[in-house]
Amino acid sequence: MMDDQVVVSRRVNGRVKWFDPAKGFGFILADDGGSDILLHANVLRNYGQSSVADAALVDVDVQETARGLQAVLVHHIEPPMDEEDESEDATHFLQPDPGTPLEPARVKWFDKAKGFGFANIFGSDADVFLHVEVLRRSGLADLQPGEAVALQVTDGERGRMATLVTSWEAALKQDE
Repeated sequence: MMDDQVVVSRRVNGRVKWFDPAKGFGFILADDGGSDILLHANVLRNYGQSSVADAALVDVDVQETARGLQAVLVHHIEPPMDEEDESEDATHFLQPDPGTPLEPARVKWFDKAKGFGFANIFGSDADVFLHVEVLRRSGLADLQPGEAVALQVTDGERGRMATLVTSWEAALKQDE
C-alpha cells in the first residue's frame, strides 16, 4: 500500500553545533532558531565530505520526521569563522592561495587526537602533512584513511604541507 503523503522539505541556513564522525551524526542550529537539526554522515557523504567542522556554516534542506528535524540535502558548507583569540600555534600555518590549483590526493592516515596526519598526491609517494587546524579552517573535522580529497599544497620548513583540504568533488568542479 502506497502512502499518498507528500514529504515537504524546506531550506535552512545554520551553524554546526557539533559533528562526531565516529558516531556518524551531529546537529545543526538553524539561524532562525527552533530545535536542533540532525545531520547524518550519509547526507554529508552525498555532498562529498565525511565530516564537518564544529561552527561551520551550512545551507541544507530539512524535513520533519517522527524524531524531529533532519537534514536531507547539503547545498553548501562554509568553514567556521576564525576566532579573534586564535592561539599562536594555529597562526603559523600558511593561508590557502586562490591561485594554487587543487591536487587530487588520498588520505594515508589522520589522527584527530594527535592533530595531524598525512596524504599522498595521486602519482606520488611523497607524504603531504595535514594539520587539524588546516582541516578546521577548511570546514572539516576529521578524515578517514583512503578518503579521496583535493589539496592545495605548499613547501614548508619540514616538507610538503596542505594549506587547504576540500572534497574530491570540488577538485572535479575546478577542472570543468
